[in-house]
Amino acid sequence: MQFVISDTHYFHADLLGDNGFAPRLFPNVEAMNQQMIAAWNERVAEHDTVYHLGDIALRPHNYLTPAEIAGVLAQLNGHIVLIKGNHDYRDLFKYLAQHNPILPDGQVKYTFHDVGIIVKFDHNQFFLTHYPLLFGITHQTYNLHGHIHHNMMPTDTNINIGVDAPERQWVKPTLPFGAPLTFAEVMQMIAGKKKFLAAQSH
Repeated sequence: MQFVISDTHYFHADLLGDNGFAPRLFPNVEAMNQQMIAAWNERVAEHDTVYHLGDIALRPHNYLTPAEIAGVLAQLNGHIVLIKGNHDYRDLFKYLAQHNPILPDGQVKYTFHDVGIIVKFDHNQFFLTHYPLLFGITHQTYNLHGHIHHNMMPTDTNINIGVDAPERQWVKPTLPFGAPLTFAEVMQMIAGKKKFLAAQSH
């Protein structure tokens, strides 16, 4: 099974509370981190792949070491494909590459991409990036992205899959905070957003 997620922002205390940018209603970062770890592991098995589209963790006022971030990632099931976000530093990726566990199926736990990757699902083509891309007119081609948190691009070809993305409202049943999305659930988001934007245009 394949999953996708973005903008976990482990340790990021500035996001706690009811805010318009990235509302995270947790009393502290420890509770937030544990919720996201649990939501991930409830869905993802060791043989699954999760595409993480950037901004893994952030602690602005007390720099997170690569080892601290690796300590969280080590608790997450599956093979993790990491696409670099604006808060993911080169030293982190170097550290993970140097401390890259071998999974039971023989592959390494982490693989890395600086910009993005293309994945196909059910005759659709997904461009997985951290930053939203503007395609123009396309057919069955979508940009899955993060970066903008609780905001939404005004186009039905851009789907925000971050943990606090508004497009998650169209996934049924509702997922717990921090749950990675299946590509079938991404298709629910695409359908819901198309209906929403069509209604807005009338």
